[in-house]
Amino acid sequence: MRKLRLRATKLGKIRFTSHRDLARVWERSLRRAELPVASSQGFTPRPRISFGLALPTGAESIAEYVDVDLAEELTEEDVAALPATLTPLLPDGFDVLVAAERPPSGGSLQEVVTSCTWELWAPMLDVRHHRDACLLMDAVSLPLDRERKGKRSADDVRPLILDLRVPSENHRRLADNSECRLIADVATTGRGLRPSELARLAYPHVDPLDVRVLRTHQWIDHDGERRELLPCDLRAFPGLRELAQPTRVDTSPDEVLV
Repeated sequence: MRKLRLRATKLGKIRFTSHRDLARVWERSLRRAELPVASSQGFTPRPRISFGLALPTGAESIAEYVDVDLAEELTEEDVAALPATLTPLLPDGFDVLVAAERPPSGGSLQEVVTSCTWELWAPMLDVRHHRDACLLMDAVSLPLDRERKGKRSADDVRPLILDLRVPSENHRRLADNSECRLIADVATTGRGLRPSELARLAYPHVDPLDVRVLRTHQWIDHDGERRELLPCDLRAFPGLRELAQPTRVDTSPDEVLV
């Protein structure tokens, strides 16, 4: 196969890495793995690597995607071994969870993803705050003051919030508020809603920087059915979610080595 799709994490201190720096990390790691990555044409050839929706700096994820075009064929056995090969070559916090052949048809990752699922939580938030946040679903409109290119405008972001819920298992965790989470499905079409903006709407009494944010899924539409880009059995990676760190910490981003 010559077209690959990788699913990876971005957890811990590495969350300070920008999307542009992330691209350089992947290029370097794929080169160290000696993968036959195809190059673009022209005077300045670049590796043919593309990425999914950019993750906001400071947010974490267990559902990041990288598409790679290869100059040579790889066997199914070679592809299956890629997670174990690439993970040691990436900085701590980046783990390749699964690798597979990319579908031959369809657009780029940024074009085909229609929504994302996020988890939001913080030590000062309990299940009552998350239930109150779910009431945003009853709003007819949700104007949000935004600034873009030096101009401020009030956008109605209500159509972008597809679902808000508190899983039933959260009710058994009231003694540990840090484990109680709000699950949010957010559309990515048009000018998307950032998780920090959602946190500002959901918890007006809390600084959005104090809210922990974790992207758990990126979804596509397949014949009217919502499907995950590359399914992965997270039960095979015990303790993965616990690696997520608070969005605001004392560690300086300068300490992150990429």
